[in-house]
Amino acid sequence: MKPLLFFLFLFFNSLYPVLSQSNLLETVKKNPNEARNLCNKFRDFNSKGISASSDKAIEYVSNKKKLTPVNAEIFSIYVISLNVWFKMV
Repeated sequence: MKPLLFFLFLFFNSLYPVLSQSNLLETVKKNPNEARNLCNKFRDFNSKGISASSDKAIEYVSNKKKLTPVNAEIFSIYVISLNVWFKMV
């Protein structure tokens, strides 16, 4: 019985970050102005020679959204691609 409980504990804990990350991405989908504002900030970084995928830009997103650096990078990529998609449509 203990191995089954341990397995269930690991399984459900492994789903939590995925669910929370998905919710974060959904908030941007529902609020495109947030994506535009962040892309404008990335353009500002680019005008100063700083890439949107640089440590400084990721740190900015991490601090602004209170995310880990990895999640901030995923969030940034999602926001950029979402913004590009909206411009294409």
